[in-house]
Amino acid sequence: MATALEELERRGARGGRVGVIGPLGYRPHAALSEFATPVPLDDAYTRLRLRKSAEELDWIRAGCGFTDDAVRAVHERAGPGTDERELADLAERAYVGRGGTTHIHYFGAGVPAQWPAARTLERGDILSCEISASYWDYTGQLLRTFAVGADPSPLHRELHDVADAAFDALFERVRPGTTGAEPVEASAIIGDAGFTTRDDLVHGFVGGYLPPVLGDRTRTLEGVPDFTLEEGMTVVIQPNVVTRDESAGVQTGELLLVTGDGAARLHDYERGLLRIG
Repeated sequence: MATALEELERRGARGGRVGVIGPLGYRPHAALSEFATPVPLDDAYTRLRLRKSAEELDWIRAGCGFTDDAVRAVHERAGPGTDERELADLAERAYVGRGGTTHIHYFGAGVPAQWPAARTLERGDILSCEISASYWDYTGQLLRTFAVGADPSPLHRELHDVADAAFDALFERVRPGTTGAEPVEASAIIGDAGFTTRDDLVHGFVGGYLPPVLGDRTRTLEGVPDFTLEEGMTVVIQPNVVTRDESAGVQTGELLLVTGDGAARLHDYERGLLRIG
């Protein structure tokens, strides 16, 4: 902050209004407040990031390609005996050497975790992943579920069938003019099947974790936001369907572009309950 204040002093900002975007610790905020009046610009900045330019979409597609390659590496090379640390290594080797960086890679036989475990995959496990690789901070996001070395159980097949149906219903509603309430209503298929979700159902993405952030009808978070999709926005649909006791679940989903004709895929990875090993 001392360096920032020196520059602000050089620009004649003392005693004026200084825009701030993002979190600012209490000590830097106190120092800035003594110098000038901080003005939060988070909402305005978020609005600017919602709609992507043609150039931004080119960069996003590069990040999506890296993300697809990471999931492909896990799909083709993991199996019984692979642990979560090795899964992360497989994913990162698919893009780091080509200029990509890691935004997230969550894996779990059961519930995906943000910190990899040493437990190895076993035949009969269900492995879920959520992977986002970036190209200069332009990021894809892909969620998939794999049966490890054996056919999935009837319960996991049913969970994934419901998740796929929910994804399709939501995909049809990703178009200009769609309000926040419409995807929530479309998600009724999940509750009607006797299941619920874990994690957000829909969220804006790239350039931040953006509006709209929606839950399904069984868990509507803090209410349905007053929000309308516009052409050029990018959103993630991720119906991560779980049993109501959270003893079993699946993940599926991906980043989409809102176009004048509806939703457009930015990833090309195959959908469905996949198999490794």
